[in-house]
Amino acid sequence: MKRLIFIFAASSLFLSTYAQETYENANIATEDLNGTARYVGMGGALDALGADISTIGTNPAGIGMFRHSTANVSIGMVSQQDAQSFANGNKTNMSFDQAGFVYSRRTGRNSFLNVAFNYHKSRNFDYILSASNSLNGASQNKLSYIKGAAGVFDVSTNNNGTVSSNSNAFSQVDYLYYNVLLQNAGSEGSFYYNNASGYAFDRSNTGYIGEYDYNISGNINDRVYLGLTFGISDVHYKGYSEYTEALVDANNGSVGSVTLADERRITGTGFNIKAGVIIRPVETSPFRIGLSIATPTWYDLTTTNYTTLVNNSTVGAYDSGSIGETYDFKLYTPWKFGFSLGTTVANCLAIGAGYEYSDYSSLDSRINTGGGYDWYYDSYYENSSSDDNMNRHTEYTLKGVNTVKVGLEYKPESNFAIRLGYNYVSPMYQSDGYKDGTLNSPGSYYASATDYTNWKSTNRITCGFGYNVGKLSLDLAYQYSVQSGDFSPFVNYYSSDSAEDNNICDAVKVDNKRHQLLFTLGYHF
Repeated sequence: MKRLIFIFAASSLFLSTYAQETYENANIATEDLNGTARYVGMGGALDALGADISTIGTNPAGIGMFRHSTANVSIGMVSQQDAQSFANGNKTNMSFDQAGFVYSRRTGRNSFLNVAFNYHKSRNFDYILSASNSLNGASQNKLSYIKGAAGVFDVSTNNNGTVSSNSNAFSQVDYLYYNVLLQNAGSEGSFYYNNASGYAFDRSNTGYIGEYDYNISGNINDRVYLGLTFGISDVHYKGYSEYTEALVDANNGSVGSVTLADERRITGTGFNIKAGVIIRPVETSPFRIGLSIATPTWYDLTTTNYTTLVNNSTVGAYDSGSIGETYDFKLYTPWKFGFSLGTTVANCLAIGAGYEYSDYSSLDSRINTGGGYDWYYDSYYENSSSDDNMNRHTEYTLKGVNTVKVGLEYKPESNFAIRLGYNYVSPMYQSDGYKDGTLNSPGSYYASATDYTNWKSTNRITCGFGYNVGKLSLDLAYQYSVQSGDFSPFVNYYSSDSAEDNNICDAVKVDNKRHQLLFTLGYHF
């Protein structure tokens, strides 16, 4: 009878050499279209029009357009289309999306100085992914075996029978497979893989990134508007997945299944600086041009996982094994540049358009290299350096992203507004990108899953309306977001010796279709 084992790596010895993996970094670095209902209802195309608190994070000069003080709070509901609830993930969730205020003070006949604070949920991680497909002889456990057989890493057996390696390419997934399934029962140091006929995968992501923005802005003679925003980001991510393979023997007969269950949490903080300008080139025209720039968000993050391999087959050495790790790393997101246009017509029509560019191939995964204590400032500091191997992989896997925003607002009456918008985000991932578990990088060593999705472009269609009652404003917006991607449970391996040694699994299409309802209550004073 096989026995139950628990395997825990000693993470405390390696806290000075941690980094992260490209696909998980990309998940942290991206943003949603979110904010006030007016901002969302117009597709985010307010960067040149301004006078909406959500522009604090896109073009800070938009806060300089305010002529009176205001406060807003926004709540909403997000629902994922065609999803089935899994683990702690639900297809429909309530969301607290925004809260902030602007204090406006006149400094001249046509000049104002404004200060503002705004919280908004820049990233909503709530998402359920399900995928399944035939494997036709390929398997995740074969990939771990191939990595050892091809010399990507060497393995050795300790006195207690635990299989380990000193290579960064020996991931937590490899660790579990070599100890539970690949090791033949009663034959220490002898390894063999099993093919699989198919797989089933489910993952639920929950959590958010909260953005806290502090702004100072103003205008000069109602012609030039300037703004500066300091932002703090707060990361709360939790993901849980189960990957099951139906194993077969050499004659393609069923021998049971194996399930890899993985729970990962990522928490931490980051900060960034954003600056913007809006210009009215013609004094007698409401037409305006906006320019903006945002520094990277400099993240200091901690990731924790608990991963279990359950062997419900007649092969392998043990029934199950588990591993848990906690480590710290740094991530610097790319710079972001924006250009926008806007105008109004007869006080009843506002039209806006915007363009943003950010090169995600320049995401910087960083390894903590130690630090010290600054006696002068009475504070601790921590040094880091770029993880060159992982960053080269990121440069190959990700690319520059273009975001286009267009929107309009029509007021048939002075206190009632109708809004429409469209928001397009080009693909971040190269179509032939993949999660490379062979890199000499801590990001590979601490990986506890092999799956990846190359997401394609995002299309968002928005609409909404607003109604003013005295100093009170009521706004409602609807957003439909659709994105598709190619999901792979593990990277393909092509053998130069024999086609029988290939380990190839075709990608399957997955979708992320979301509906959002957003309500904003505002007060002007």
